[in-house]
Amino acid sequence: MLYMGSRRRFRDLTEQEILALAISSEEDDARIYRGYAERLRSDYPDTAKVFEGMAVEEDGHRRALIDLHQTRFGEVIPLIRREHVAGFYARRPVWLAETLSLDRIREEAENMERDAEHFYHMAAQNAQDADTRKLLGDLAAMEARHQDEAHRLEREHLGDDARTGEDDRAKRQFLLTWVQPGLAGLMDGSVSTLAPIFATAFATHDPWTTFLVGLAASVGAGISMGFTEAASDDGELSGRGSPTKRGIAAGVMTTIGGLGHALPYLIPHFWTATTIALIVVFVELWAIAWIQNKFMETPFLRAAFQVVLGGALVFAAGALIGSG
Repeated sequence: MLYMGSRRRFRDLTEQEILALAISSEEDDARIYRGYAERLRSDYPDTAKVFEGMAVEEDGHRRALIDLHQTRFGEVIPLIRREHVAGFYARRPVWLAETLSLDRIREEAENMERDAEHFYHMAAQNAQDADTRKLLGDLAAMEARHQDEAHRLEREHLGDDARTGEDDRAKRQFLLTWVQPGLAGLMDGSVSTLAPIFATAFATHDPWTTFLVGLAASVGAGISMGFTEAASDDGELSGRGSPTKRGIAAGVMTTIGGLGHALPYLIPHFWTATTIALIVVFVELWAIAWIQNKFMETPFLRAAFQVVLGGALVFAAGALIGSG
């Protein structure tokens, strides 16, 4: 690990070291773009071509920088990287691309070029030496041209039809991996925990006991739902995505759905807690209907009828059992 005290300050670098830093940065960025291309190749081939083209551009700039270094300072390039310089812009680890959406990867690439350009501009403004200022200004202009080139490559490889198709696939993947299991979890947590929570509430009239039962039911249902979703489908054939992500979405939302109407029973007054819990249940059920309508394109009235009817039946069962 590098500590701040072991890093060089940018203003203490020589012109040769600044040039070496630019060379290593270009090498890293080319690797990142190729990593993005490899990550996207199977599902988004047109966007992968854009990143491959950007990697080629970075290689070209690296070669130009190496030629400049050879002309000014010779063959031996000092070993200096971003992490060796205090305050230098950082790059997101490539393995995090596995967790990023298509739009987020595109945004990350734009930020990479923008950060580099901004850094060189700021460094050039603070430089005292005229040659160093010129060098930093040239690097900033080079990064600005990178952004223009990225847009040209996008126009070349990613037309309107291709981009629309890739965006549709990305949206579908998001729905299958996160929204669908999360919605199933929210419905399960909101509806299935109604019976034990309200049965306990009306049987004991004890808010704390009701809360403990609700907490146990919510957490237990979340764990069960999460493992069930993760184990039900590895995502290879169905294309539903990572079972771990789906399990997390289902488990977390199941727990949240149950806790929504369990938490009011932290209030010591029974009827106040029960009234608030009923209001929360109403909000939860209508939220589920809204999510179904927005993301799953289920007609709102049909979704509301199904969810509210199901919730009302489960609530009635719990209340009757508790009262008896």
